[in-house]
Amino acid sequence: MNKQLPDWFEGQVYDEGDTVTNPFSGEEYTLNNIELSMYDFIMGSQYIMELSSKFINEQNIKDFKMGLEWFQNNNPKAYKILLD
Repeated sequence: MNKQLPDWFEGQVYDEGDTVTNPFSGEEYTLNNIELSMYDFIMGSQYIMELSSKFINEQNIKDFKMGLEWFQNNNPKAYKILLD
């Protein structure tokens, strides 16, 4: 497991982690600061893509998919609870 953010990541890096709740299942998982930074990037990307297709380009989609892949590889349990 690699607990560092990838070079392509340009989102905010938090100093502390936090507990996140899956809005559909109600399950919770505590993420460290690196995981929380990527989780918020993924959720923000998803929100923007759902908001309006005019804001979406190929790079946005690629970054979103790479974020999901990073998360799945770095914390499969949290991925299953929060993003699967």
